[in-house]
Amino acid sequence: MTAAILTASAVTAQPHDRADAASPQTKNVILFVGDGMGAAARDAIRLATVGEKGNLAMDAMPYVGLIHTSSTVPVTDSAASATAYASGVKTYNGAIGMDANKKPVKTIMEYAKENGKSTGVVTTSQVTDATGAAFGAHVEDRSKQSDIALQYLTKSKIDVILGGGEDFWYPAGNPGKFKDEPAEDPSEKSKGTQGNLIDKAKSLGYSYVSTKADLQKAKGGKLLGLFSNEEMFQQKPEGEGDIYNPVVSLPEMTKKAIDTLSANKKGFFLMVEEEGTDEFAHQNNAKMTIKAGQQLDQSVQVAKDFAKKHPDTLVLVLADHETGGFSIEEADDKDESGDGISKEDGPFQIAGTKQNFVVDWTTSGHTAVDVPITAMGRNAQLFTGIYENTEVFTKLKQAMGIKGK
Repeated sequence: MTAAILTASAVTAQPHDRADAASPQTKNVILFVGDGMGAAARDAIRLATVGEKGNLAMDAMPYVGLIHTSSTVPVTDSAASATAYASGVKTYNGAIGMDANKKPVKTIMEYAKENGKSTGVVTTSQVTDATGAAFGAHVEDRSKQSDIALQYLTKSKIDVILGGGEDFWYPAGNPGKFKDEPAEDPSEKSKGTQGNLIDKAKSLGYSYVSTKADLQKAKGGKLLGLFSNEEMFQQKPEGEGDIYNPVVSLPEMTKKAIDTLSANKKGFFLMVEEEGTDEFAHQNNAKMTIKAGQQLDQSVQVAKDFAKKHPDTLVLVLADHETGGFSIEEADDKDESGDGISKEDGPFQIAGTKQNFVVDWTTSGHTAVDVPITAMGRNAQLFTGIYENTEVFTKLKQAMGIKGK
Protein backbone atom coordinates (compact mmCIF):
# COMPACT_ATOMS: atom_id res chain seq x y z
CA MET A 1 0.00 0.00 0.00
CA THR A 2 2.94 2.34 0.67
CA ALA A 3 3.92 2.46 -3.00
CA ALA A 4 0.33 3.17 -3.95
CA ILE A 5 0.16 6.01 -1.43
CA LEU A 6 3.30 7.64 -2.76
CA THR A 7 2.18 7.24 -6.35
CA ALA A 8 -1.23 8.70 -5.57
CA SER A 9 0.39 11.64 -3.81
CA ALA A 10 2.59 12.39 -6.79
CA VAL A 11 -0.23 12.05 -9.28
CA THR A 12 -2.87 13.99 -7.39
CA ALA A 13 -0.94 16.93 -5.95
CA GLN A 14 -2.30 19.39 -8.47
CA PRO A 15 -2.71 23.15 -8.16
CA HIS A 16 -5.93 24.79 -6.95
CA ASP A 17 -8.65 25.38 -9.51
CA ARG A 18 -9.85 28.96 -9.99
CA ALA A 19 -12.78 28.63 -7.59
CA ASP A 20 -10.40 27.59 -4.82
CA ALA A 21 -8.07 30.45 -5.60
CA ALA A 22 -10.89 32.96 -5.06
CA SER A 23 -11.33 31.91 -1.42
CA PRO A 24 -8.29 29.94 -0.30
CA GLN A 25 -9.17 29.37 3.34
CA THR A 26 -10.86 26.26 4.66
CA LYS A 27 -14.10 27.16 6.44
CA ASN A 28 -15.02 23.76 7.89
CA VAL A 29 -12.72 20.90 8.97
CA ILE A 30 -13.95 17.36 9.64
CA LEU A 31 -11.08 15.25 10.95
CA PHE A 32 -11.65 11.50 11.28
CA VAL A 33 -9.42 9.40 13.52
CA GLY A 34 -9.65 5.64 13.11
CA ASP A 35 -7.89 4.89 16.37
CA GLY A 36 -5.26 2.20 15.84
CA MET A 37 -6.21 1.86 12.16
CA GLY A 38 -3.07 1.28 10.14
CA ALA A 39 -2.81 0.55 6.42
CA ALA A 40 -3.45 -3.20 6.80
CA ALA A 41 -6.57 -2.61 8.89
CA ARG A 42 -7.87 -0.24 6.20
CA ASP A 43 -7.19 -2.92 3.62
CA ALA A 44 -9.04 -5.58 5.63
CA ILE A 45 -12.03 -3.26 6.05
CA ARG A 46 -11.95 -2.64 2.29
CA LEU A 47 -11.70 -6.31 1.34
CA ALA A 48 -14.54 -7.31 3.67
CA THR A 49 -16.77 -4.41 2.61
CA VAL A 50 -16.27 -3.66 -1.09
CA GLY A 51 -13.78 -6.29 -2.30
CA GLU A 52 -10.45 -5.97 -4.07
CA LYS A 53 -11.64 -3.56 -6.76
CA GLY A 54 -14.01 -1.48 -4.64
CA ASN A 55 -13.26 1.73 -2.81
CA LEU A 56 -14.14 2.70 0.73
CA ALA A 57 -15.38 6.24 1.28
CA MET A 58 -12.19 6.91 3.23
CA ASP A 59 -10.05 5.73 0.30
CA ALA A 60 -12.00 7.39 -2.52
CA MET A 61 -10.31 10.73 -1.84
CA PRO A 62 -7.92 12.53 -4.19
CA TYR A 63 -5.01 13.25 -1.84
CA VAL A 64 -2.94 10.75 0.14
CA GLY A 65 0.01 10.89 2.52
CA LEU A 66 1.93 8.93 5.15
CA ILE A 67 2.42 10.02 8.75
CA HIS A 68 5.26 9.07 11.12
CA THR A 69 3.63 8.36 14.48
CA SER A 70 6.31 8.56 17.20
CA SER A 71 5.90 10.52 20.43
CA THR A 72 9.01 11.26 22.52
CA VAL A 73 9.56 7.49 22.20
CA PRO A 74 9.18 5.42 19.03
CA VAL A 75 5.79 3.90 19.91
CA THR A 76 3.14 6.48 20.74
CA ASP A 77 -0.11 6.21 22.66
CA SER A 78 -3.33 7.96 21.66
CA ALA A 79 -2.78 10.88 24.04
CA ALA A 80 0.64 11.91 22.73
CA SER A 81 -0.44 11.29 19.14
CA ALA A 82 -3.58 13.40 19.42
CA THR A 83 -1.58 16.14 21.14
CA ALA A 84 0.81 16.11 18.15
CA TYR A 85 -2.14 16.47 15.76
CA ALA A 86 -3.96 19.07 17.85
CA SER A 87 -1.02 21.20 19.00
CA GLY A 88 2.02 20.37 16.89
CA VAL A 89 4.37 19.11 19.61
CA LYS A 90 5.99 15.77 20.41
CA THR A 91 5.19 14.85 24.00
CA TYR A 92 5.30 11.96 26.45
CA ASN A 93 2.75 9.15 26.30
CA GLY A 94 -0.22 10.00 28.49
CA ALA A 95 0.02 13.77 28.00
CA ILE A 96 -3.13 15.69 27.01
CA GLY A 97 -2.52 19.12 25.48
CA MET A 98 0.84 19.36 27.25
CA ASP A 99 4.36 19.48 25.84
CA ALA A 100 7.19 17.25 27.05
CA ASN A 101 7.89 19.73 29.89
CA LYS A 102 4.25 19.56 31.06
CA LYS A 103 3.46 23.04 29.78
CA PRO A 104 0.02 23.55 28.14
CA VAL A 105 0.06 23.92 24.36
CA LYS A 106 -2.74 25.64 22.44
CA THR A 107 -4.94 23.34 20.38
CA ILE A 108 -6.25 23.73 16.85
CA MET A 109 -9.80 23.72 18.26
CA GLU A 110 -8.91 26.61 20.57
CA TYR A 111 -7.54 28.51 17.55
CA ALA A 112 -10.73 27.69 15.63
CA LYS A 113 -12.87 28.96 18.51
CA GLU A 114 -10.85 32.20 18.62
CA ASN A 115 -11.65 32.63 14.94
CA GLY A 116 -15.37 32.40 15.63
CA LYS A 117 -15.85 28.80 14.59
CA SER A 118 -17.89 26.16 16.41
CA THR A 119 -16.18 22.99 17.62
CA GLY A 120 -17.17 19.39 18.23
CA VAL A 121 -15.92 16.03 19.49
CA VAL A 122 -17.69 12.81 18.47
CA THR A 123 -16.45 9.36 19.47
CA THR A 124 -17.53 5.82 20.28
CA SER A 125 -15.11 5.96 23.23
CA GLN A 126 -15.58 8.06 26.34
CA VAL A 127 -15.86 11.65 25.11
CA THR A 128 -13.08 12.45 27.58
CA ASP A 129 -10.77 9.68 26.36
CA ALA A 130 -7.35 10.60 25.01
CA THR A 131 -8.06 11.45 21.37
CA GLY A 132 -10.91 13.89 21.92
CA ALA A 133 -9.33 15.23 25.09
CA ALA A 134 -6.17 16.41 23.35
CA PHE A 135 -8.24 18.73 21.16
CA GLY A 136 -10.06 20.36 24.08
CA ALA A 137 -8.15 19.97 27.35
CA HIS A 138 -4.78 20.29 29.09
CA VAL A 139 -3.88 17.72 31.77
CA GLU A 140 -0.66 15.94 32.64
CA ASP A 141 -2.32 12.52 32.76
CA ARG A 142 -4.98 11.19 30.37
CA SER A 143 -6.71 9.34 33.23
CA LYS A 144 -8.06 12.60 34.68
CA GLN A 145 -11.24 12.33 32.66
CA SER A 146 -13.50 14.38 34.95
CA ASP A 147 -10.97 17.24 34.81
CA ILE A 148 -11.09 16.95 31.03
CA ALA A 149 -14.90 17.08 31.03
CA LEU A 150 -14.90 20.22 33.16
CA GLN A 151 -12.38 21.89 30.84
CA TYR A 152 -14.57 21.05 27.83
CA LEU A 153 -17.41 22.99 29.44
CA THR A 154 -15.59 25.92 31.01
CA LYS A 155 -12.30 26.43 29.15
CA SER A 156 -12.35 25.20 25.53
CA LYS A 157 -16.17 25.43 25.47
CA ILE A 158 -16.65 22.70 22.88
CA ASP A 159 -20.09 23.16 21.34
CA VAL A 160 -21.02 19.56 20.47
CA ILE A 161 -19.84 16.60 22.58
CA LEU A 162 -21.23 13.18 21.62
CA GLY A 163 -20.13 9.69 22.69
CA GLY A 164 -19.70 7.52 25.76
CA GLY A 165 -18.22 7.92 29.21
CA GLU A 166 -21.08 9.12 31.39
CA ASP A 167 -19.27 7.61 34.41
CA PHE A 168 -16.89 10.60 34.53
CA TRP A 169 -19.67 13.20 34.55
CA TYR A 170 -21.41 11.97 37.71
CA PRO A 171 -19.86 11.45 41.16
CA ALA A 172 -19.71 8.00 42.74
CA GLY A 173 -23.10 6.89 44.00
CA ASN A 174 -25.00 8.82 41.31
CA PRO A 175 -25.47 6.41 38.39
CA GLY A 176 -27.00 8.97 36.04
CA LYS A 177 -28.92 7.58 33.06
CA PHE A 178 -26.89 4.37 32.84
CA LYS A 179 -26.96 2.00 35.79
CA ASP A 180 -23.83 1.20 37.72
CA GLU A 181 -22.26 -2.26 37.45
CA PRO A 182 -24.20 -3.48 34.38
CA ALA A 183 -24.21 -7.20 33.63
CA GLU A 184 -22.08 -6.85 30.48
CA ASP A 185 -19.32 -5.14 32.52
CA PRO A 186 -19.76 -4.91 36.32
CA SER A 187 -16.65 -2.71 36.60
CA GLU A 188 -18.51 0.23 35.05
CA LYS A 189 -19.90 2.76 37.51
CA SER A 190 -19.96 6.50 38.12
CA LYS A 191 -16.60 7.79 39.33
CA GLY A 192 -16.56 11.53 38.62
CA THR A 193 -14.29 13.77 40.69
CA GLN A 194 -15.70 17.20 39.78
CA GLY A 195 -19.27 17.02 41.03
CA ASN A 196 -22.33 16.66 38.83
CA LEU A 197 -21.06 17.86 35.46
CA ILE A 198 -24.36 17.15 33.70
CA ASP A 199 -26.02 19.79 35.88
CA LYS A 200 -23.02 22.04 35.19
CA ALA A 201 -23.44 21.56 31.44
CA LYS A 202 -27.16 22.35 31.59
CA SER A 203 -26.45 25.52 33.58
CA LEU A 204 -24.05 26.57 30.82
CA GLY A 205 -26.71 26.19 28.13
CA TYR A 206 -26.07 22.70 26.81
CA SER A 207 -28.93 20.45 25.79
CA TYR A 208 -28.25 17.06 27.37
CA VAL A 209 -29.39 13.83 25.70
CA SER A 210 -28.81 10.15 26.45
CA THR A 211 -30.97 8.37 23.84
CA LYS A 212 -31.08 8.17 20.06
CA ALA A 213 -34.60 9.65 19.96
CA ASP A 214 -33.63 12.65 22.11
CA LEU A 215 -30.49 13.22 20.03
CA GLN A 216 -32.53 13.42 16.85
CA LYS A 217 -34.93 15.93 18.45
CA ALA A 218 -32.28 18.09 20.11
CA LYS A 219 -32.17 21.75 19.11
CA GLY A 220 -29.72 24.57 19.72
CA GLY A 221 -26.02 25.08 19.15
CA LYS A 222 -24.66 23.52 22.37
CA LEU A 223 -25.22 19.80 22.64
CA LEU A 224 -23.94 17.14 25.06
CA GLY A 225 -24.88 13.53 24.42
CA LEU A 226 -23.59 10.62 26.52
CA PHE A 227 -24.83 7.19 25.50
CA SER A 228 -22.99 4.67 27.72
CA ASN A 229 -21.10 4.30 30.99
CA GLU A 230 -17.72 3.92 29.32
CA GLU A 231 -17.00 3.02 25.65
CA MET A 232 -20.07 2.48 23.48
CA PHE A 233 -19.11 -1.18 23.00
CA GLN A 234 -17.60 -4.08 24.96
CA GLN A 235 -14.01 -4.82 23.95
CA LYS A 236 -13.28 -8.49 24.52
CA PRO A 237 -11.63 -11.29 22.56
CA GLU A 238 -13.89 -12.80 19.91
CA GLY A 239 -16.75 -14.82 21.39
CA GLU A 240 -16.00 -13.76 24.97
CA GLY A 241 -18.59 -11.02 25.40
CA ASP A 242 -17.41 -8.78 22.56
CA ILE A 243 -20.20 -6.39 21.53
CA TYR A 244 -20.09 -3.61 18.95
CA ASN A 245 -23.60 -2.21 18.68
CA PRO A 246 -23.64 1.42 19.89
CA VAL A 247 -27.09 2.69 20.93
CA VAL A 248 -26.44 5.62 18.60
CA SER A 249 -24.20 4.80 15.65
CA LEU A 250 -21.11 6.81 14.74
CA PRO A 251 -22.68 7.87 11.40
CA GLU A 252 -25.78 9.14 13.24
CA MET A 253 -23.69 11.10 15.75
CA THR A 254 -21.56 12.49 12.92
CA LYS A 255 -24.60 13.71 11.00
CA LYS A 256 -26.13 15.37 14.05
CA ALA A 257 -22.84 17.07 14.88
CA ILE A 258 -22.43 18.42 11.35
CA ASP A 259 -26.06 19.59 11.22
CA THR A 260 -25.61 21.40 14.54
CA LEU A 261 -22.18 22.93 13.94
CA SER A 262 -22.84 24.02 10.34
CA ALA A 263 -25.38 26.59 11.56
CA ASN A 264 -22.38 28.79 12.37
CA LYS A 265 -21.71 31.00 9.35
CA LYS A 266 -18.04 31.26 10.30
CA GLY A 267 -17.59 27.50 10.05
CA PHE A 268 -16.58 24.68 12.39
CA PHE A 269 -13.93 22.18 13.41
CA LEU A 270 -15.16 18.65 14.15
CA MET A 271 -13.08 15.68 15.32
CA VAL A 272 -14.75 12.28 14.86
CA GLU A 273 -13.14 9.16 16.33
CA GLU A 274 -13.91 5.48 15.95
CA GLU A 275 -12.41 3.84 19.03
CA GLY A 276 -13.40 0.26 18.23
CA THR A 277 -10.69 -0.07 15.58
CA ASP A 278 -8.16 0.29 18.42
CA GLU A 279 -9.84 -1.44 21.36
CA PHE A 280 -10.73 -4.57 19.42
CA ALA A 281 -7.27 -4.67 17.83
CA HIS A 282 -5.83 -4.66 21.36
CA GLN A 283 -7.91 -7.81 21.87
CA ASN A 284 -6.68 -9.15 18.49
CA ASN A 285 -10.35 -9.36 17.49
CA ALA A 286 -10.35 -8.85 13.72
CA LYS A 287 -14.08 -9.42 13.27
CA MET A 288 -15.03 -6.46 15.48
CA THR A 289 -12.11 -4.32 14.31
CA ILE A 290 -13.50 -4.63 10.78
CA LYS A 291 -17.08 -3.99 11.94
CA ALA A 292 -16.02 -0.80 13.74
CA GLY A 293 -14.05 0.28 10.67
CA GLN A 294 -17.13 -0.14 8.50
CA GLN A 295 -19.02 2.25 10.78
CA LEU A 296 -16.18 4.74 10.52
CA ASP A 297 -16.35 4.52 6.74
CA GLN A 298 -20.09 5.21 6.75
CA SER A 299 -19.39 8.26 8.90
CA VAL A 300 -16.80 9.47 6.39
CA GLN A 301 -19.45 9.21 3.68
CA VAL A 302 -21.75 11.46 5.75
CA ALA A 303 -18.98 14.07 5.86
CA LYS A 304 -18.18 13.71 2.17
CA ASP A 305 -21.83 14.27 1.28
CA PHE A 306 -21.72 17.51 3.29
CA ALA A 307 -18.42 18.56 1.74
CA LYS A 308 -19.74 18.09 -1.79
CA LYS A 309 -22.42 20.68 -1.05
CA HIS A 310 -19.98 22.92 0.85
CA PRO A 311 -16.72 23.00 -1.15
CA ASP A 312 -14.97 25.16 1.47
CA THR A 313 -14.89 22.05 3.71
CA LEU A 314 -11.81 19.87 4.32
CA VAL A 315 -12.28 16.18 5.18
CA LEU A 316 -9.35 14.16 6.53
CA VAL A 317 -9.10 10.50 7.54
CA LEU A 318 -6.09 9.27 9.51
CA ALA A 319 -5.07 7.13 12.47
CA ASP A 320 -3.20 8.07 15.61
CA HIS A 321 -1.04 4.94 15.41
CA GLU A 322 -1.28 1.29 14.37
CA THR A 323 -2.48 -1.34 16.82
CA GLY A 324 -1.83 -5.07 16.85
CA GLY A 325 0.78 -5.49 14.14
CA PHE A 326 -2.19 -6.28 11.89
CA SER A 327 -1.44 -8.27 8.74
CA ILE A 328 -3.51 -9.87 5.98
CA GLU A 329 -2.63 -13.39 4.89
CA GLU A 330 -4.03 -16.15 2.73
CA ALA A 331 -6.06 -18.85 4.45
CA ASP A 332 -3.40 -21.56 4.82
CA ASP A 333 -3.35 -24.06 7.67
CA LYS A 334 0.40 -24.52 7.23
CA ASP A 335 1.14 -20.86 7.99
CA GLU A 336 0.12 -20.40 11.59
CA SER A 337 1.83 -18.08 13.98
CA GLY A 338 0.95 -16.91 17.45
CA ASP A 339 -1.11 -18.48 20.16
CA GLY A 340 -3.82 -17.31 22.56
CA ILE A 341 -5.58 -14.23 21.24
CA SER A 342 -2.76 -13.59 18.75
CA LYS A 343 -3.50 -16.61 16.60
CA GLU A 344 -4.92 -16.02 13.13
CA ASP A 345 -8.48 -14.69 12.83
CA GLY A 346 -10.86 -15.69 10.09
CA PRO A 347 -11.29 -16.66 7.39
CA PHE A 348 -13.14 -13.53 6.21
CA GLN A 349 -14.84 -13.42 2.85
CA ILE A 350 -13.64 -10.93 0.25
CA ALA A 351 -16.81 -9.08 -0.69
CA GLY A 352 -18.35 -10.16 -3.99
CA THR A 353 -16.13 -13.23 -4.33
CA LYS A 354 -15.71 -16.74 -2.99
CA GLN A 355 -12.19 -15.90 -1.86
CA ASN A 356 -11.10 -15.48 1.75
CA PHE A 357 -8.35 -13.90 3.77
CA VAL A 358 -7.19 -14.29 7.36
CA VAL A 359 -5.83 -11.69 9.76
CA ASP A 360 -2.71 -12.32 11.81
CA TRP A 361 -1.33 -10.30 14.71
CA THR A 362 2.12 -9.69 16.17
CA THR A 363 1.15 -7.84 19.38
CA SER A 364 -1.76 -6.76 21.52
CA GLY A 365 -0.15 -3.32 21.83
CA HIS A 366 0.71 -0.43 19.51
CA THR A 367 3.40 -0.42 16.81
CA ALA A 368 5.59 2.33 15.34
CA VAL A 369 4.67 1.96 11.67
CA ASP A 370 3.53 4.90 9.55
CA VAL A 371 -0.20 5.42 9.04
CA PRO A 372 -2.00 6.65 5.92
CA ILE A 373 -3.92 9.91 5.67
CA THR A 374 -6.48 10.60 2.94
CA ALA A 375 -7.93 14.03 2.21
CA MET A 376 -10.52 15.83 0.08
CA GLY A 377 -11.91 19.33 -0.15
CA ARG A 378 -10.49 22.81 0.38
CA ASN A 379 -6.70 22.73 0.79
CA ALA A 380 -6.59 18.92 0.87
CA GLN A 381 -3.45 19.00 -1.31
CA LEU A 382 -1.47 20.22 1.72
CA PHE A 383 -1.66 16.75 3.24
CA THR A 384 0.31 14.80 0.61
CA GLY A 385 3.81 13.46 1.16
CA ILE A 386 5.51 11.77 4.11
CA TYR A 387 5.77 13.78 7.32
CA GLU A 388 5.72 13.82 11.12
CA ASN A 389 2.44 13.73 13.04
CA THR A 390 3.14 17.26 14.31
CA GLU A 391 2.88 18.53 10.72
CA VAL A 392 -0.86 17.77 10.69
CA PHE A 393 -1.32 20.70 13.10
CA THR A 394 0.85 22.98 10.94
CA LYS A 395 -1.06 22.03 7.81
CA LEU A 396 -4.44 22.51 9.51
CA LYS A 397 -3.44 26.03 10.57
CA GLN A 398 -2.26 26.78 7.05
CA ALA A 399 -5.50 25.42 5.55
CA MET A 400 -7.63 27.52 7.88
CA GLY A 401 -5.52 30.66 7.49
CA ILE A 402 -4.67 30.80 11.20
CA LYS A 403 -1.67 32.93 12.17
CA GLY A 404 0.47 32.87 15.28
CA LYS A 405 2.58 30.23 17.01
